[in-house]
Amino acid sequence: MAKIPFPTRSFDRIAEADSVVVIGLGRFGGALALELESLGTQVLGIDDSEETVQSFNGLLTHVVRADATKDEVLRQLSVHEFDRAVVGIGTDVEASILTTSRLLKFAKPGIWAKAISEPHAEILEQLGVHHVIRPEHDMGRRVAHLVRGAMLDYVEFEDNFVMIRTTPPAVAQDRPLEVLQLRSKYDVTVVAVKRKGGQWEHTTPQTVLYDDDQVIVQGAKDKAEAFSALVSYR
Repeated sequence: MAKIPFPTRSFDRIAEADSVVVIGLGRFGGALALELESLGTQVLGIDDSEETVQSFNGLLTHVVRADATKDEVLRQLSVHEFDRAVVGIGTDVEASILTTSRLLKFAKPGIWAKAISEPHAEILEQLGVHHVIRPEHDMGRRVAHLVRGAMLDYVEFEDNFVMIRTTPPAVAQDRPLEVLQLRSKYDVTVVAVKRKGGQWEHTTPQTVLYDDDQVIVQGAKDKAEAFSALVSYR
């Protein structure tokens, strides 16, 4: 049975503000909720574990023990008034799917749902979730790219597009970018640079890169990775 220690109207007020409801406060949902709070976003945290709820008491705007698979419970918590919701339930696939389907009935576009497997992700996508998150899978792919190359960081977007943080290879050093013509030669763009001890800055055609710089390179995955691999051979 849901335990709701706050007046329902208080949840209405949160929903009207810059707010997010996070359902499932495990490792993923809990870390996400705390990060949102640290960024100034009001968070309504929901979990079915009394111990978990107690551990977040005082850390989130509101935290409630409740069964999020029940439509009447979500309405009592004014979840239908929130524009953004995250379903962080991981181990209980049935609860994840039921909760997500309840949220989708509210016709709210901003739903993020965690999937723990490919079949789980497929079901969520078939339900109509636009933001399916696979933390372990995505992190595994990201780390694999970092392990195999000279990249310092790696972000992959849809349509085979990536941004890579790396150091500039010899072919990109000591002359202005407009002279090097990296885009025509390697089909990548160096969009930012960080000097040693400095801060990130946008590059210009006149920017000159050096051996101890860090750069952000963007482009198609194969092109950007091939360019970053040149660092190993300088």
